[in-house]
Amino acid sequence: MDSSDALMARFLALHPRTIDLSLGRIEGLLAKLNHPERRLPPVIHVAGTNGKGSTIAFMRAILEAGGLSAHVYTSPHLVRFHERIRLGAIGGGQFVAEDRLADAFARCEAANRGDPITVFEITTAAALLLFSEAPADVLLLEVGLGGRVDATNVIDRPAAAVVTPIGRDHAEYLGDTVEAVAGEKAGIFKRGCPAVIAAQDYAEADSVLCRHAESVGATPILVGNQDFSVHEESGRLVFQDETDLFDLPKPRLIGRHQLTNAGTAIAALRAAGFGDIGTAALETGLRQVDWPGRLQRLSRGHLSALVPAGSELWLDGGHNIDGGRILAAAAADLGERSDVPLVLIVGLLGTKDAEGFLRNFVGLSRALIAVPIAGQMAARPAEEVAEIAGSVGLSARTAPSVEAALALVGDIAFERPPRILICGSLYLAGAVLTANGTPPT
Repeated sequence: MDSSDALMARFLALHPRTIDLSLGRIEGLLAKLNHPERRLPPVIHVAGTNGKGSTIAFMRAILEAGGLSAHVYTSPHLVRFHERIRLGAIGGGQFVAEDRLADAFARCEAANRGDPITVFEITTAAALLLFSEAPADVLLLEVGLGGRVDATNVIDRPAAAVVTPIGRDHAEYLGDTVEAVAGEKAGIFKRGCPAVIAAQDYAEADSVLCRHAESVGATPILVGNQDFSVHEESGRLVFQDETDLFDLPKPRLIGRHQLTNAGTAIAALRAAGFGDIGTAALETGLRQVDWPGRLQRLSRGHLSALVPAGSELWLDGGHNIDGGRILAAAAADLGERSDVPLVLIVGLLGTKDAEGFLRNFVGLSRALIAVPIAGQMAARPAEEVAEIAGSVGLSARTAPSVEAALALVGDIAFERPPRILICGSLYLAGAVLTANGTPPT
């Protein structure tokens, strides 16, 4: 049998020259596969601009701590495609094995019969096929792009649909206003199904999401005083809804935004029919949750050994304006606990708003080193990133690699060892984890 990499290369040849976002191609392929999307465990469908993956990570950790099994579909991957498909098992799921992935790809290729289809569509069909053939208590399904016409939006009746915080990203596909993006994300809401709406950064997003939920007959479940709330109190996470109040440990994932994601995850599980998961599972899940590449401290590995003595090395894949704002706030919080110089090592794609992302760190970062993202044709040249950083008021220079950037940090005279944050792209995050020898597991 061909490897999954060989099959993926063939899928690229089927990719339409122009991506017209629609469901027709994947619906046709799923019909030829005998509709695996109709043979799934209960589905929690998650859309949003930021926080989707973290929210899913919280749900998986809590479910597994409660003795349940969860299939998980997320994108993009950091190091290997297999990270996108986690097959559930009691005691903890595992990334799909190569032989099972290659077999699913081959069956999808045969069923598609050479028809035009996007890579995401045919690989999503393969994931749904795999999920339909393995038992689990739930499928946690992340939207790839938007929601309304995303390839994952083939689920007629999800146990719950969730929308995490919305911002401006992928304007070429979703529109250049928050209202337009929110309208696309709200497309996953279905009649008679709970629609869990996380705390939004923009009032106009809230308005659009609520209106759409009501218009399709979904049941909106809103953060705040209406249906559920989450806040920090005395170093703890307090979650409350109409029936219960939980006093829980702060999440293992760093950043105040993770309180929002954890609260959204708990609300989604309860809305989807998993309300009998007890306090012990909630506590264990929050303590054990893992989501690589999102404000992850690298305390071991090849790259961590290259930092100046006493320095900290952190990694985050945030790449859009709102992701940068969230990341800067988290970095500022870390600074309050330990006031050390912050150095950014940044790589950015040309499709992202570099100026908007970098402005978040003005007044916070003491130095910025721009690096290329190897293997990414869409990456901005490091010199261009440094020029943009300088234009917004950041002290910037370049290095040919992350390793060279870490060496350069050692040449900068700081009054104390710095906190180094590598950020700007999930592709860069994946390359860093590979170079460090600590890929996701």
